[in-house]
Amino acid sequence: MAILTRLAPAKVNLFLHVGAVQPDGYHPLSSLVAFADVGDIVSVEPADRLSLTVTGPFAGGLEGQGDNLILKALRALAADRGMADLPLHVTLDKRLPIAAGLGGGSSDAGAALHLANQALGLGLLESALEDLSRVVGADGPMCLRARPAWAEGIGERLTEVPDLPSLHAVLYNPGRPSPTGAVYRAYDADPSGEPVRPHPPSDWSPDTVIAWLARTRNDLEAPAARLEPAIAIALQDLAAQPGARLVRMSGSGATVFGLFDSAAEARQAAGKLDRNHGPGWAVAARLGGNAP
Repeated sequence: MAILTRLAPAKVNLFLHVGAVQPDGYHPLSSLVAFADVGDIVSVEPADRLSLTVTGPFAGGLEGQGDNLILKALRALAADRGMADLPLHVTLDKRLPIAAGLGGGSSDAGAALHLANQALGLGLLESALEDLSRVVGADGPMCLRARPAWAEGIGERLTEVPDLPSLHAVLYNPGRPSPTGAVYRAYDADPSGEPVRPHPPSDWSPDTVIAWLARTRNDLEAPAARLEPAIAIALQDLAAQPGARLVRMSGSGATVFGLFDSAAEARQAAGKLDRNHGPGWAVAARLGGNAP
């Protein structure tokens, strides 16, 4: 079997409306999720037993074993198939920052499930892989699909949005982590949001969608910025770039994104941020459509 490789695309919450914590400890939410044409790279090849190697610019933050979501998902696959182990070696080229609000670990796990299914000739349908992906958390199924969707409930209720256009974007991380648990605890101190799905835009042209998104919000942005002031600075720096139409934090941060009218404007902004902001990470990307 040849080495098989797949992009694990960055997930971006174009908006994120969050309600107060429920008795079960979860927060109800509503979000429009898009995926980028950039992300981590996952590869699999034959081996005697299941193992994982992490490489890439952000490998150091994972201490050699990733966040274990890849291994967790593949062990669930092995158990489901009645196998003691999977004869695969997985390589994760970690190109996305850690604790960045981009769903990196869940997306890595989804890519690994797809690749293992292909490599071992299991013939599992996407719906079966989705069920297995739940072991990594609520983001599992949406990241396994990697297609634009409304996400509701705790993120498990998905309605695909095939009309979402391609949007030119910059993803910018200030080089600081933003742990999800801490951000939600900060939000719980003043839970001012509501998990309401807005009415869709009047049409799905990029210009109309960007204007419509400006009337939505990310309810975790303010508490995340209070915990990590670098997020607020990143928002300001990105908003100052020529052509930036909308700037917002993704997920629980610390990555922020900006939407632009053209790929050239996005590339120029990403290059400037990358050159001028020390430990920060900036990349031009395309969101939505068939981006991954």
